[in-house]
Amino acid sequence: MQTERQMEITEAAFELIASKGIQGVTIKNISKKIGISEPAIYRHFDSKTSILLSILHGFKDMATMLSNLLATNTDQAVDKIGFIFEKMLDLFTETPSIVSVIFAEEIFKNEEVLKTKIVEIVNIHAQTIEDIVEKGQLENNVRNDIDKQSIALMAMGSFRLLVKKWDLNNHDFDLRTEGNKLIEVLRKVLAK
Repeated sequence: MQTERQMEITEAAFELIASKGIQGVTIKNISKKIGISEPAIYRHFDSKTSILLSILHGFKDMATMLSNLLATNTDQAVDKIGFIFEKMLDLFTETPSIVSVIFAEEIFKNEEVLKTKIVEIVNIHAQTIEDIVEKGQLENNVRNDIDKQSIALMAMGSFRLLVKKWDLNNHDFDLRTEGNKLIEVLRKVLAK
C-alpha cells in the first residue's frame, strides 16, 4: 500500500511520461512538479526505476483484478472481451496519459526489472483473453477452427493498434466510437 506522498510522486511521474516522455521523468522534474526537494523524493523511493516500477505494479494489479472478475463471470466469451475493451476505452478516454505508459513498452526495455513487469502485465492480459476464448469454444459460442492464442493475439493486437493510432493522432477521433466498432467486428469474427 502506497503512502499519500508516494501516490503523489507516482502520479507526477506518470504525468511527466505523458507530457515529456520517459526522458522527462527525472527526480529533479518530479520534485519541481510536486514542490518538494529531491532528497524528499528519496525518502519515499530509492530511484527513478522504483517509481516507474510502482506505476507498472499498479497496472499489474488492475490486470489481475480484471482477470479475477471475469473468471467468475457467466457471460458469453464475446461479451466478456467486449467488456474488457469497453472498460479500457473508458479509462483511456478519461485519462489519455495512461496510453503513453501502457502502450509504450519500448521505453522500458533498457531496464530489465521494468521490462519484466511489462511482460507480466502483457501475459496476464493475453492469458485472460485466451481463457475467455477457450471457455467460449468449450461452450460452443466461439469458433473453434482458430486456436485461442491466435484469437487473443488478433483481438489484443487490433485493439492496441487502434489505441496507438488515436494517441499518435493527438486524440483527433472518438476512441469510444471507433473502439465499439472494433468490438462489433470482433464479435462477428469470433462468433460461431
